[in-house]
Amino acid sequence: MPDGTPDRTVKLADPRTLRAYAHPLRMSLIGLLRTEGPMTATQAAARLDDNVPNCSFHLRQLAKYGLAERAPAADGRERPWQATAQTTSWDDDSDDPAMRAATDELNGVLLGSFMQRAQAYLAVRGDEPAPWRAAAGFDDALLHVTAAELRALTDQIEALLARYDERLTDPAKRPPGSRPVQLIQLAVPRGPVPGEETGRG
Repeated sequence: MPDGTPDRTVKLADPRTLRAYAHPLRMSLIGLLRTEGPMTATQAAARLDDNVPNCSFHLRQLAKYGLAERAPAADGRERPWQATAQTTSWDDDSDDPAMRAATDELNGVLLGSFMQRAQAYLAVRGDEPAPWRAAAGFDDALLHVTAAELRALTDQIEALLARYDERLTDPAKRPPGSRPVQLIQLAVPRGPVPGEETGRG
């Protein structure tokens, strides 16, 4: 982990916490703390091109819901913030309407963030070296699978990506020429749910 960031997952388990996290700046702040380590609201505002009072407010809100906390100050002056965990998780299979609405809201904010990152990459892609242009980009595949098969496939992808986890926390493990790359996973079913195609009048 970056200095001060524990190696654990925080799970969002109620609609109020899910909605509290469903904010683009809060997600950006947590991502910043997880990738770059503890920093003050002033430092975060500079990195995210935002203002200090706004970042300070949202950092306090993240702390209220257990996603951020104060880190020890190196010089005894302004204390920086740190993430309480390296990853955030939540369940998408609840039958509770309030939970389903909150997870949909959170997933919508995530999707917007993914699209923004993709658009930002496209804006500079032409200036990238040829090997990186060839390696990075967008692709899709259409599969015919059951829900269980899709879950198993997702687990296999996560296991494959886990091979690189050490590089997140230990810069010495990163080979020369490596750089951060965000792999965005979308599994979007198409068409009606099997068994519901007919019978509706």
